[in-house]
Amino acid sequence: MPPAPPRSGWTLAIVSIALFMTALDNLVVGVALPSIRADFGGSLESLEWTVNAYTLSFAVFLILGAALGDRFGRKRMFGIGMALFTASSAGAALAPSIDALVATRALQGLGAAMVTPLTLTLLSEAFPAEKRGLALGVWAGVSGLGVALGPFVGGAVVEGISWQWIFWLNVPTGIVLIPLALRYLTESFGPARALDLRGVALAATGLLGITFAIVRGQSEGWTSLSILASAGAGVALVAAFVLWERRAPAPMLPLRFFRSRGFVASNLVGFSMFFGVFGAIFLLSQFFQSAQGYGPFEAGLRTLPWTGMPMLVAPIAGILSDRIGSRPLMAAGLALQAGAIGWLAAVTTVDVAYSALVVPFVMGGTGMALVFAPSANAVLRSVRPEEAGQASGATNAIRELGGVMGVAVLASAFAGAGSYASPQAFTDGLVAALPIGAAVLALGAVAALLVPALAREAAPEAEAVPAETEAVLVG
Repeated sequence: MPPAPPRSGWTLAIVSIALFMTALDNLVVGVALPSIRADFGGSLESLEWTVNAYTLSFAVFLILGAALGDRFGRKRMFGIGMALFTASSAGAALAPSIDALVATRALQGLGAAMVTPLTLTLLSEAFPAEKRGLALGVWAGVSGLGVALGPFVGGAVVEGISWQWIFWLNVPTGIVLIPLALRYLTESFGPARALDLRGVALAATGLLGITFAIVRGQSEGWTSLSILASAGAGVALVAAFVLWERRAPAPMLPLRFFRSRGFVASNLVGFSMFFGVFGAIFLLSQFFQSAQGYGPFEAGLRTLPWTGMPMLVAPIAGILSDRIGSRPLMAAGLALQAGAIGWLAAVTTVDVAYSALVVPFVMGGTGMALVFAPSANAVLRSVRPEEAGQASGATNAIRELGGVMGVAVLASAFAGAGSYASPQAFTDGLVAALPIGAAVLALGAVAALLVPALAREAAPEAEAVPAETEAVLVG
């Protein structure tokens, strides 16, 4: 049967559903953590790795995913990534131990890393520039829906069936989506036809070393030999990665991107948002169960005023970013999130009334929505069209690294001031950790002010970051 003609509507639907699945798995595990802990045992560190195995693998391999699409075909690699994500979801559901669950979550992250950057590239190719803002708004809104429904769906499934079914849900969706993608997506290739495997290895091992040191630092001691060695090796490997990327014939992360002020500022915004939000949600999704005694479904339901707002506001933000530019929307979004998490830190107690949390939840969710589509638009405007795949891979990787670091740092702060021993101990740890997330989000709001105004966004590389700043940012 001859291939169907390219259809922008089919492309939008297929990539949005795929993005929904990967976004859902970023947060769906949160409300299941107490149930996983009850089944498998394990410490706070084990629970962190259940989350971070996915996000770290996702972050490290995102740029490789974009490069694989450029080299072997974006539609082909999208299908392979979906197949890996679907199979590893089944593996996670069948995991017999916490270690096996962490391993399959890492494979899930690899599959998601092959899919996610290609959703943005395939979408940008399917729509002309004048209609891209609306399409990106829908794309971001569906991503927001995945974020919104993650805790809600996870809570309903965990309470109604079992935590394993949060992973089984991906399997039938993947089985249906893969043949549709192969049928209706248009194959395309990018300019980067070589694979930077040395760069991937340096980045993966370096970031793993740094993350391990942050996760284990509280329990082993920040000055212990193992922690210092892990952190030192991680930093050295990341530095080696930067040096290699400067002279690699086909770098997976072209450092010339960092000469664009729009690219740098947009990625600082993304890192800050995921640091603050994912770190906070990791703890807040457990607060309602561990401190207030609610079941998984009730806990997930209570997060909807926060996680549901991106679904409603993100499409509007995408349209507005075409009209007024990304800068004001991103600055306002980060400021709202910083205020929301600071507010939560100020009012949260063991017996805090839920009504006292609704307004900051809505603020935080609205702030997230104001960042998703405008930041994607700002990144696409800061690079050449043929570099969209690499740029989107880099952007998603930096954001996910923010999430990894946010979970690790806020969990470490939680462990230093609290524990799971009692509701009060959990609340003490939560209240100690949240201001760190708020502070990073506030810094992100400042970074958003560096994004060029709309009239200047359309000229890639027109705004160069000084060499000294570039060295700090990438080194």
